[in-house]
Amino acid sequence: MEDEKKLYLFEEAPMSKAVVSMCVPTIISSLVMVIYNLADTYFVGMLNNPIQNAAVTLAAPVLLAFNAVNNLFGVGSSSLMSRSLGRKDYDTVRRVSAFGFYGAVAGGLAFTVIMLLARTPVLVLLGTDAGTAEATGAYLHWTVTCGAVPAILNVVMAYMVRSEGATLHASVGTMSGCLLNIMLDPVFILPWGLDMGAAGAGLATFLSNCAACVYFFVLLAVRGKKTYVCIRPSMFPWDRRIASGVCAVGIPAAIQNLLNVTGMTVLNNFTSSFGADAVAAMGIAQKINMVPMNIAFGASQGVMPLVGYNYASGNARRMREAIAFAMRISVSFLVAVAACYYFGAAQLIGLFIRNETIIAYGARFLHGMCLALPFLNIDFMAVGVFQAAGMGRRAFAFAILRKIVMEIPALYILNALIPLYGLAYAQAVTEVILAAAALLMLRKLFKEVENGKLSA
Repeated sequence: MEDEKKLYLFEEAPMSKAVVSMCVPTIISSLVMVIYNLADTYFVGMLNNPIQNAAVTLAAPVLLAFNAVNNLFGVGSSSLMSRSLGRKDYDTVRRVSAFGFYGAVAGGLAFTVIMLLARTPVLVLLGTDAGTAEATGAYLHWTVTCGAVPAILNVVMAYMVRSEGATLHASVGTMSGCLLNIMLDPVFILPWGLDMGAAGAGLATFLSNCAACVYFFVLLAVRGKKTYVCIRPSMFPWDRRIASGVCAVGIPAAIQNLLNVTGMTVLNNFTSSFGADAVAAMGIAQKINMVPMNIAFGASQGVMPLVGYNYASGNARRMREAIAFAMRISVSFLVAVAACYYFGAAQLIGLFIRNETIIAYGARFLHGMCLALPFLNIDFMAVGVFQAAGMGRRAFAFAILRKIVMEIPALYILNALIPLYGLAYAQAVTEVILAAAALLMLRKLFKEVENGKLSA
């Protein structure tokens, strides 16, 4: 690692420069990731086949479940790595990265085994019916049965590379796979190419994730001693201290993601009872809404190494300034995006499919979803701060509040009050309340750090 340059960024650089340097590449890579998800939806939508669109939507919870492993070994490892860097404990950084790498491989293999042994029960659980089961299964064959390991591994490796301040390299690795996916999608999906439909989208995703993994392997080989990220098997002896440090943040983050999967599955099951058009519309609206959501997520993840480093080194003032600056910029931007989404909903949905019924459904869904965006950003930022500081329990508390206490019950209640359309407003209701709780908890954290009541 180029120590002087990285230390300057973490410890001395003007806050605007430090936050922008850490967050912008992460946000860009997050946007490219969501663009390639939108590419799946766009090119499958060109088929004007609601079954194929519904297949991609119904499979989404399984792909989202990958993030449980990403969070366990990616968020957990990167948090401990950044804090170890703040303490100048470089041997621990190497061992943590090896633990995260091999944990990610094992997690991906577990998904592959589950799909091989329990394909039919999984499809039933996702809410497929006789019309959508075949297309959904074909998409999952490539993305999960074949592609779970590279899909998880490239994300975890990006987290680890980013933890030592190499955000540009992390983003290039992620983006290289995404851009390849976008180029392959039309070839595999559309009639003028291989005409594989949703299965073609899955194959393109599998190949692109493999390419991203290759990038990271080459990067680590080229950088050699300039990086503390290490994937040598010899650095992976069992170490209870490292395992507990990773899991203290990673397990709550993983459970948080599994709760997100549960919420999406509940939402899709409610929506599927209204037919394939409603499912396709919900999927398109979700993908469009993911663009600004990933900006919020990218900002929170990008600032994590800066927060974790300064938390571990005891620089409470710089930690607080980083969070405040990132939050001001991202919230202001998302307010503007939410307004554009609300008033341009029908036109945005119409970009992805030429079906008036689906456009009508999707516009009303997007109206409800976009209202949550500014508040969601505050929640994401708070969770990212707690993860960076190793406070997995506080991050987990937000997950319980969001899904179990508020959002899933809100889905049931709003669907009963306003059938179908009420589903789109459950997240907005939830995030308004959580944003207020996030600000209170961050204020309490700042006081604890400043008074020396917490340690890294």
